[in-house]
Amino acid sequence: MLHYYEPQKSDPSKDYGTAASPSTTLITLEIDGVEVTVPEGTSVMRAASLADINIPKLCASDNLEAFGSCRLCTVQIEGRRGFPASCTTPVNAGMKVITQNEKIAKLRRNVMELYISDHPLDCLTCPANGDCELQDMAGAVGLREVRYGFEGHNHLDAEKDTSNPYFTFDPSKCIVCSRCVRACEEVQGTFALTIEGRGFDSKVTAGQGEGFLESDCVSCGACVQACPTSTLMENTIIDMGQPEHSVVTTCAYCGVGCSFKAEMKGDQVVRMVPFKGGDANQGHSCVKGRFAFGYATHKDRIKEPMIRDSIDESWRAVSWEEALSFSAKRLKEVQEKYGRESIGGITSSRCTNEETYLVQKLIRAAFGNNNTDTCARVCHSPTGYGLKTTLGESAGTQTFDSIRYTDVMLVIGANPTDAHPVFGSMMRRRLREGAKLIVADPRKIDLLKTPHLKGALHLPLRPGTNVALVNSMAYVIIEEGLEDTNFINDRCEDEAYQKWRAFISKPVNSPESMESVTGVSAKDVRHAARVYAEGNNGAIFYGLGVTEHSQGSTMVMGIANLALATGNIGREGVGVNPLRGQNNVQGSCDMGSFPHELPGYQHVSDDVARGNFESVWGVKLDNEPGLRIPNMFDSAIAGSFKGLYVQGEDIAQSDPNTHHVEAALKSLECLIVQDIFLNETAKFAHVLLPGSTFLEKNGTFTNAERRINRVRKVMPPLAGKEDWEVTVALSNALGYPMDYQHPSEIMDEIAQLTPSFTGVSYPLLEEQGSIQWPCNEAHPLGTPIMHEVDFPIGKGNFAVTEYVATEERASRRFPLLLTTGRILSQYNVGAQTRRTDNQVWHDEDVLELHPHDAEERGVKDGDWLGISSRAGQTVLRAVISERMQAGVVYTTFHHPGSGANVITTDNSDWATNCPEYKVTAVQVEKVSQPSQWQRDFVQFDKKQQHYLKEPKNGRQVDA
Repeated sequence: MLHYYEPQKSDPSKDYGTAASPSTTLITLEIDGVEVTVPEGTSVMRAASLADINIPKLCASDNLEAFGSCRLCTVQIEGRRGFPASCTTPVNAGMKVITQNEKIAKLRRNVMELYISDHPLDCLTCPANGDCELQDMAGAVGLREVRYGFEGHNHLDAEKDTSNPYFTFDPSKCIVCSRCVRACEEVQGTFALTIEGRGFDSKVTAGQGEGFLESDCVSCGACVQACPTSTLMENTIIDMGQPEHSVVTTCAYCGVGCSFKAEMKGDQVVRMVPFKGGDANQGHSCVKGRFAFGYATHKDRIKEPMIRDSIDESWRAVSWEEALSFSAKRLKEVQEKYGRESIGGITSSRCTNEETYLVQKLIRAAFGNNNTDTCARVCHSPTGYGLKTTLGESAGTQTFDSIRYTDVMLVIGANPTDAHPVFGSMMRRRLREGAKLIVADPRKIDLLKTPHLKGALHLPLRPGTNVALVNSMAYVIIEEGLEDTNFINDRCEDEAYQKWRAFISKPVNSPESMESVTGVSAKDVRHAARVYAEGNNGAIFYGLGVTEHSQGSTMVMGIANLALATGNIGREGVGVNPLRGQNNVQGSCDMGSFPHELPGYQHVSDDVARGNFESVWGVKLDNEPGLRIPNMFDSAIAGSFKGLYVQGEDIAQSDPNTHHVEAALKSLECLIVQDIFLNETAKFAHVLLPGSTFLEKNGTFTNAERRINRVRKVMPPLAGKEDWEVTVALSNALGYPMDYQHPSEIMDEIAQLTPSFTGVSYPLLEEQGSIQWPCNEAHPLGTPIMHEVDFPIGKGNFAVTEYVATEERASRRFPLLLTTGRILSQYNVGAQTRRTDNQVWHDEDVLELHPHDAEERGVKDGDWLGISSRAGQTVLRAVISERMQAGVVYTTFHHPGSGANVITTDNSDWATNCPEYKVTAVQVEKVSQPSQWQRDFVQFDKKQQHYLKEPKNGRQVDA
């Protein structure tokens, strides 16, 4: 007799009907004469599916809880009466199940006949034809005719809802299986859909009878993916028809690193479907990854290399060979005139690991210096410094999936539902199950509004006072004896702990002393400290609201202190978890993008580490750290730094103090920008090299949980080269030979030189799906949970974290504090998402301010507001919101004309120079016209767009 078992890893291409049971107790039963052994709690449907006995179903899906409403999956069980639903019936030892006989077949046909009697019979013209579960199940049950006709009441004339730009809702096709409603609740956690009415009048409704666009729907696509008919259908499928092949790749938006199937027709992407086998997202998605991929083929794409001698000239479209020769000549001339240190480069957190590795290699080996930096430094460099100091490794400690075991979530300076929405959905699921939530943020984030949230505490601290708050929490933990003494004694360095304990116990750190500093009541701080310390598993999640401060590194160490003091390190459900903003922030750091560190965080002054690179690269390397981005800007203005290569980064929009950045870029004699669009930085460039999107390249990204995921090319690069090929060609033009035939060869070199990547290879990634570094001899398949036994530095190191107030403070002239953040529909500087229909949700940056501050200034919703700081002025439209506390205003930075960074200052973290984006003292007043910078921006943009469209020699640039 055949015997089947639940596999350790299920087939992601198959829907088993219900989720796997976590039980370790095995049960053996018989299904259609076949013995099957599965974990206790498994449904009969799943047990049958594991044995390749496929029971018809419509309402069941293995990412949803069993529902039992469609009645197609009925079976017979020996010794039981009736026909139970197999999806809601758990297995029992010795159970004998019959899934197919004449009675069952007749019952299923009758059920299906009722569905079809109120369903349009337009299969040949239906957009779901060939990919319709209703159609498949009608065939599976053998339905050949419908006896009832359409003369009676039906829903065939129900009106379509086309309000959402990405999908259409056609209620005439709906069978009210509730899968979309359940996906919205169970997977996404938004609860935007409901079943309205009863019996024949039952129907799916968005919100309170609104259209999808006007409802609380966040357009994650879970409902569309769940729908078994064409009721919810992507507009791309309606327009282009069904895809004919697919390629699994990794999303190029945020640091969650979702896996997707790019479903294709030839080299055209028809739709992006979240891949169930993706370890980071497990088949879920957000509006950006699911739908906002159209930028890859947007008309604004740069498709040819271009050069010019001055930014006041038109572009000249040239061959790749001429553009690279021109670039190499310019860079050499700058170095001959100003010296070896006069040029540098900036890597991208949007490009692959392999591409980023090559750029820093180019700078160190071909430029001959360490003047390499990355946008990751302007967001998460304090994470690297702070965690390296305390835990010995500059990365997050957990998997995303670890959240399933978390009892208390402490979220600091992060807005997961907007910036990391798929992980935000996972957090919401755990909160609905009973986990407690503490949010420390100047603004009320959406996570606090999670439906069915059982316990939440908001600590609305003043911007810039993070360290004061975390020290006060630590004070309570020590004062009230809530620390984990066993963990501290076993796993932490005693001298450092005693020194920290003496510091943190000082009365100045008490919640009562710090109440006037943070603005948070001592009572709430004490309560938060107790909840976190007394929870079985406490996990800390933080974002740019922690790192982008003058004390960013201090705060990261303070967070690590909290975790060490309470023993919340080294197991499922706990840890210190930085939420990385862009898709490859972690990878760009890992690959040696910083001026003081080689790949793998090996310091350039380390003779042994540097010697290894010199041996493989065949060139002598500088042992002194190079320039950071702010130093490059200062040196450019001073006249000693004159050449810059920027790959996939828009420093003119994303870096603080825009006036200063623009002045630096104008000072350069050679600026080479490699990007997919004419971004704000490229408007100051002398060379514009076409970039490639994630759909046009092979490589890897590393997400916020250290997960290395494959990126696979699904279409040829529009300009003919992948980004890594451009860097190779530039290096060769400069006289330093690089010879790679495929990114897998670059990864092999990375593994040879980077200890945490020693075991990583493309064959292993293909075999495992993904790997979390460190991956080496000790951990050949990677390390999901860090610091389970010890720390890379031996024992955990408590760090003294003295609170030092930021120099940027409110005053009579600038009485408000501005902080910044992101919004769900847009991404970073908006270059990608602004070229998609995501513009429907957020077509301009606005200024949120509290009703008290608005009333004091006579401001109404929609008024234009002039925002002045010590650095500059800009103008934004007002939105009055109680999400803000009085005295604090908030904006996003997704639109270049908004000038959000015109008003941010040069203040930065003491250890890493990470800019203090989150604290800017401003004044706000009603105005009637744009700021001078905005007027200048419009004129400069018009001029540069003209230069792009009307190039020299009369040749039209293909862009």
